[in-house]
Parts: sequence; C-alpha cells; structure tokens
Amino acid sequence: MSEISRRNLLKAATATGALAGIGGFSALSHILNPLLSSNSDDLSPFQPPSSSEIDDATHIIQRLTFGPRPAQHAEVTKLGPRQFIAQQLNPTSIPDRSTDLRAARYEALRANPPGELLEYDARELLDQLTRDKILRATHSKRQLHEVMVDFWSDHFNIDPSKGDSRWLKPIDDREVIRAHALGSFPEMLKASLLSPSMLWYLDGRVNRRANETERPNENHARELLELHTMGVHGGYTQQDVMEVARCLTGWTVRERAKSGFAVGKVEFRKDLHDDGPKLVLGTHIPAGLGPADLDRIIEIISLHPSTAHYLAEKLCRRFIADDPPQSAIDSVASAFTRSNGSIRETLTKLFDTPEFWSHRGAKIKRPFHFVISTLRATAAHSDGGPALQNHLLRLGQAPFQFPTPDGYPEEATPWMATLLWRWRFAMEFSSQSIKGTRFSPTKLLRAAGGENQLAAHLLGRTPSQDESSAAITSGAPLALCLASPAFQTF
Repeated sequence: MSEISRRNLLKAATATGALAGIGGFSALSHILNPLLSSNSDDLSPFQPPSSSEIDDATHIIQRLTFGPRPAQHAEVTKLGPRQFIAQQLNPTSIPDRSTDLRAARYEALRANPPGELLEYDARELLDQLTRDKILRATHSKRQLHEVMVDFWSDHFNIDPSKGDSRWLKPIDDREVIRAHALGSFPEMLKASLLSPSMLWYLDGRVNRRANETERPNENHARELLELHTMGVHGGYTQQDVMEVARCLTGWTVRERAKSGFAVGKVEFRKDLHDDGPKLVLGTHIPAGLGPADLDRIIEIISLHPSTAHYLAEKLCRRFIADDPPQSAIDSVASAFTRSNGSIRETLTKLFDTPEFWSHRGAKIKRPFHFVISTLRATAAHSDGGPALQNHLLRLGQAPFQFPTPDGYPEEATPWMATLLWRWRFAMEFSSQSIKGTRFSPTKLLRAAGGENQLAAHLLGRTPSQDESSAAITSGAPLALCLASPAFQTF
C-alpha cells in the first residue's frame, strides 16, 4: 500500500459531507461547524454612524482595518478609539480562533520542511496563498496585523513566478511577513535577506565570488538599499551597492532541480564568499567575518537615518495621506530610531500624531482594499476562489502577482484607470453574480434599520439628501453606494 501524504489525507477527511456522514464524527461536526460557519458574523441589529461627518470611530476603523463590519462602529465607540488602537497594536491579545480554524484548510501554507511544498502544483500554492489572504483580511479580528501584512508584502515584494519561488513563497509569507509584521524591522530585514524565496527572486543565491576575477551579482544588494531600507534618494553610492553585494556573497539556497526534498534550505558557502575588508556607507567591515558580514550590513542600514525616513514616509503615506506632511514623517522617523526599529512603537507614534487624526476620508482604496471592504461591510462570505480572484486580476491587484520588486503602488493615481471595473464589481456583487461569494441583502438592510442607516454604514457617515435620492431612484442602491466616492475612499 502506497504511503498517503498529509495533504491527501486531509483532502479525504474534509471532502464535502465526509465528517457529517460518519456517525462516529457527528459530535465533532457539531463542535466545528459553528466555528467554521458564519455564526460569528450573523447579522443582528447594529448602530451605524449618526454624524454627517467622519467621526473618530469611523476614522480609526477605516485606517486600521480593511473596513467596518456591521456592528464594529458601535463596538469601537463603546470601547473608545484609542483603546481600539492599543488592542490592534497587540494582536496576540485578540482571540481569533474562528479565523485560524477557517484558514487551517490551506494546509500547504503550514508545510515544514520546505520540501513538503513539492507535493503541490505551483498553481495550487498560489491559489491557497490568495484564498488565505482574502479570508484573513475579511474575517480576522486582528485587522491591523492584516493591514501590515499587506503593507510589508508590497515592501518586500516577491513575484513567485520566478524559479523555485513558485514553491517557496508560502514560507516567506509565513516566516518573514506574517511573523514580523508588527515586530522588529531589523529582525524582519534579516529574515527577508535569508528567505529562500527572496534569494531566488533577487538572485542572491547566485551572488558569489570564488576568486578575484569573479564579479558579485549586485541585484539583491541594489534592491536592499533602494527598496527595502534607505530609498532611492537615501545617499548611498554605486560603490556602496557593490560593497554590500560583496558582503552578501556565499549565501545560497538548495534548488528543486538538484536537491529534491531539501529544496529551500539556505546555506552559507565560505568558498563562494568574498571575505576581504569592505567599506559600506563610511563604515569599515574587517576581513574574516564570513557569514557575520550579513549581520554587519543589517546593523549599518536597518536603523540608518535614511531608512528611518524612508519607512516613515511609506507608513505615513499608507495611514495619513498620499502626500504626507513632513512634520508627521519626522515624528514617525524619530520614533523608529528611538525604538531601534520597533514597528509597533513606530505605529504607536504615527497614530498619536495630529496629522493622523486630521486627515480623513481622502485616500483612495486600492482594489484589494475595495473588494475586502465590500465583503466586510456586507458580512459576506466568500471562498476566495477563481471568480473573486478574477475580479482582483481585472482590477489590477491580484495578490502575489506584481512582477517587479517595488510592489503594488500605494498612491491613488495608478488606480484611477480601474474605476469602471470597480463599478462592474459593485454591480455583480450586489446582484449575487460572483460565484462562491454570498451575502444576505435582506438581513443586512433589516439589521441596519433601513436604507438610510445602511447607507450611513457603507459611507461612514449619514448620506446627504442627494445621495439618498440617487440611491433610491437608481434601482440598485447597494451597488450605487459601493461604487460611490465615499465608499471608495477611507
């Protein structure tokens, strides 16, 4: 009898009706079904915003989450916006068992060692990654963590279509992005530098100097300085790029074509490392450090003033405005430096700046944000399958599919060409035409307390008279609200 893999066993055990159809497992079904079903999202009467302006609770929800769920405005108002911020900054204190259980079906994302990933077709891995991202962004109570996962996924972007990244990206998502999203930036940077998927994507695995005539591959070093730390205007030179490349020589990753089950194992090859002295950004690195050259690079650049400014600007662009005020950038950069790169403490300062509180409702949602906020606002449930993924593809932001290292853009301008596709998504969603995605418009309307109240929930404020009239006369009020400028912004 051939050995049964864990993946095939899980598929057999979770096939439709498998548990419920076996008497011995009926009790287990009764325990699991409420946790995996929509019970935690059942619609009961809720209180939408009652102000004609975006209030504190709405502002906080819109900026720290992928959009409000039906009862969330009342919950945050009762708790207090600043207490909600404190909770979200400490995600491990927020129980999220239901989401974890739902996500457990994506078994490939927990594969360890990496060789287990070879059991899967690369397309299946991408599908599981995408469905997991949609699921967690939609249902997780640890919303700020999911927002930061999205942020860092772009910051350390990897296109998994390159080489063995097809099989190794799930490890990067789990052990680099999700593990460090609200942790230490220097630690996250080191994890990314040694990520088998990143070593493939940016050619770090072929960065070697076995003799004096061999020239190091500078691709990873350049993106490290330009995109991951200091920024293109960070003050480094071409010579710095080459010296960083020398520091990173010798790190490699076992290939699928040659190593079989050992694929993805990261190793340091002393014989391929340039162990001579280096000079990086004016700092001397002595000869003979071997793999510790990488640690010295992290020490030099992860907390460099240019890195602090570059990251602060990106964070302020995400949470404050596309063109963030310099005063906010300076405050956030100072917090980053004082905290030795603590992402949590950096965000704590950002959320305490007056600029964060004064800039409201002016940022355009990116396509993924728009789609997820639609699912959250309507208490919808989606399998995250091909139908929804195709909408994200047409909208221009299919997860894990951006081809260049800079990641999907944050600012609004690149997304303005997708407005027609957004309207089409709003129409197909409201008419229940997206396979695998469902919600109850009748329950939603009843729970909100009427059409105006539902509009207030969707818009984040009470609708104007013109907005109410347009929604009623349109014949498609939900679609109109979802496609409106107020819902498209946050």
